[in-house]
Amino acid sequence: MVNALPSIDTVWEWLDAVPDPEIPVISLVDLGIIRGVTFEGDKLIVNVTPTYSGCPATSIINLDIETALRAKGIKQLELKRQLSPPWTTDWLSQKGRDALEEYGIAPPQPAGGPSKCPQCGSSNLSRISQFGSTPCKAQWRCDDCLEPFDYFKCI
Repeated sequence: MVNALPSIDTVWEWLDAVPDPEIPVISLVDLGIIRGVTFEGDKLIVNVTPTYSGCPATSIINLDIETALRAKGIKQLELKRQLSPPWTTDWLSQKGRDALEEYGIAPPQPAGGPSKCPQCGSSNLSRISQFGSTPCKAQWRCDDCLEPFDYFKCI
C-alpha cells in the first residue's frame, strides 16, 4: 500500500509547530526563515534562509525541521539553504512579533530601537548594549519600570 503525500498546507502546519531554538515562543514559520515547501516526486524540499550567514542555531534548526518532518512520516527530505534574498526582520509575521513582545523581547522597529517596554509599555527607554543574549538582539532597559529586556535588531 502506498501512503499518500501530505498536502503542502499540511506541511506548512507541521513546520509552524517547530519552535526557534533560541526563542522558543516563535515558530520557524513566524520567524520567516521557511522560504518554500514543494514536492519533487516523493521528495519534500524545504527551503530555509538563516537569519544571517553566521547564525549558530542554523544546524539545530535544520535538525529540528528534519526531526519534526520525519516524525510525521516524511521519508524523502531535502533541506535547501537559500541565501538570496537574505533574511530580513520584515519577514517576521505579526503573530511572531506579538509572541516576541509577550515573551518580553521587543520586536524589531524600523526606527532602529524599541518603541516601548515589553513589560510595562513605557516609551522611556535606554540602550544598555548593542549586544544582547544572541547576536541578533541588543540589551535595553526601561527607565520607568527599570526592567532590562532584549530588543530584536532590525536586519
